[in-house]
Order: sequence, then structure tokens, then C-alpha cells
Amino acid sequence: MIEGAAVRVMGVDPGLTRCGVGVVEGVPGARLHLVHVAVVRTPPDDDHALRLLGIERGIEALMDELAPEAVAVERVFSQHNVRTVMGTAQAAGIAMLAAARRGLPVALHTPSEAKAAVTGNGRADKAQVTAMVTRLLRLDEAPRPADAADALALAICHVWRGGARQRPAAAARSRIEEAALAERARLAARNRGGDVR
Repeated sequence: MIEGAAVRVMGVDPGLTRCGVGVVEGVPGARLHLVHVAVVRTPPDDDHALRLLGIERGIEALMDELAPEAVAVERVFSQHNVRTVMGTAQAAGIAMLAAARRGLPVALHTPSEAKAAVTGNGRADKAQVTAMVTRLLRLDEAPRPADAADALALAICHVWRGGARQRPAAAARSRIEEAALAERARLAARNRGGDVR
């Protein structure tokens, strides 16, 4: 990619009930362009595995349609509610996996990094983040709910930090593929009656 060319970044604010996804395009220090913003939702009463599948399908569909060049995911921190943080971490893992399947670079940004990038204050509240995202992207309406604004803040943070444009190294992808082939061969040998461990 040419230096200085706009990069398209998908920000993901992970969550099991609401997973914010925002895509922006731009270069560090310049005006950014909103590509798309959405929230992938799953019903709280559904089976946990089905909810994860719903998150995966939603993120995969958006990646296929919007073709980001990099993905920025909120780094999950331990919270008081362990159940909530587990679902959040699982949703973050799904976003990273979907990006890795496409060979896209993934970056993790803390909430304070994203807040500082868009407001100048790493302790800004959700209303301040939403207001600044709306202003920076010159939107007619504020993105709702806050998960959508947070996803856009992550994408903006990544672009303005000179987000990585490099796809994962071919050598790393090759090692992953080799390990998968070795595991398939091991399983095939075991299924043929060999005692492979």
C-alpha cells in the first residue's frame, strides 16, 4: 500500500448482547470518513453457544461486505462482574479470529487509549466520546447505542495512531497452516487405527 493512502479500519466494541462495529477510512491527522456503523445483537435468553455463533456471523458478514484493511478490538479488562467480562472476552476473540481468517492485522486498544484519541482525555465518559465521534465524523446524528460510538472511537484511534497496514506475515500464516495440516494427519492416522498421540 502507498504511504499516506487512506486505510479502512473496523473497530469492534465486543459484547455478547450488543457488539458494536464501526468502520472508518482515513489517514493519521486528517479528516476521517464514516463507512458504516452497526450493532450485532443477540438475545440474552438464547443458548450461549448460539449467541457466540450470532456474533460470529454478524461480524463475518460485515467484514465480507465492508472489506476492512485492519481491525481494532477493545482490549478486555477484568471487571467486577466475571460473567460479563467472560462474554466480552469471547466476543473479542471471535472478532480477532474472523480477522485472522482474512489475513487482516488486529490491534488491541484499551478503552482509555480510544477515549484519549477522540477526546484528549483517557477518562472521558460515554457522552463525551459519543459527542466527539459525532463531531469528528461530521455525522448528522450521534451513533446509538454507546457500543456503536465506542466501536467508531476504536477505529479512529487506530487510524490516528498510524494503524498497522501490514497483513500478518506469510511465514506466520504458513506456520499456522502447517500446524493444522499436522493435526489433520495425526487425526487421520488415529482414525485408521494407528495409535498416534
